[in-house]
Order: sequence, then C-alpha cells, then structure tokens
Amino acid sequence: MSLNSQDIARIAHLARLELHPAESERMLSQINDFFAIVEKMRAVDTSGVEPLTHPVAAVRDVALRLREDAASEPNAREDNQKSAPAVERGLFLVPKVIE
Repeated sequence: MSLNSQDIARIAHLARLELHPAESERMLSQINDFFAIVEKMRAVDTSGVEPLTHPVAAVRDVALRLREDAASEPNAREDNQKSAPAVERGLFLVPKVIE
C-alpha cells in the first residue's frame, strides 16, 4: 500500500493542516516508508508462534502483576460535567468536526 500526493492533501484537509509542498512531499515519503515496514512485517510467517503476554517473556519467565478489575473511584460524572458547555443524558455534546 502506498499513498500519493492527493491522499496526503486529503488527509491534511481532514486534519485541518496547512502543508507547504515541501512538507507534503516529506510527509508522503515518511508515510510510505512506514507502510513499507508494515508490509515487510506482514510478509513474515507467524503461524505457530504463540503470542507473548510481555516482550520480556521471550527471554525469561515473567510473572504478570495483574490486579482485580474493580472500580476504585466513585462515580463523579455529574460533578465532572458541571463545567461542560453542553451535556445531554450524561454525555458531553461536542461540535461536529468531520465532514
């Protein structure tokens, strides 16, 4: 997968960025380099490889320090939303920014 200059212009428009032509070309090169790395990683056959719970587990045994998933803070939604300009049914209302 690779992008072209039109893709970069569209992404910049959606992100509300003003890119000069030199910046746009640099961004195009960097993003395409990133996609090239991703394609190389996808090409590696990982069938039969067990996922690691932690990167260090590849070289030594790691005891995971997991805690119980329990709420430790009281529900302060109403207090947190007092300063919000717009709230409806417990949700923050924000202006639409994506066309």
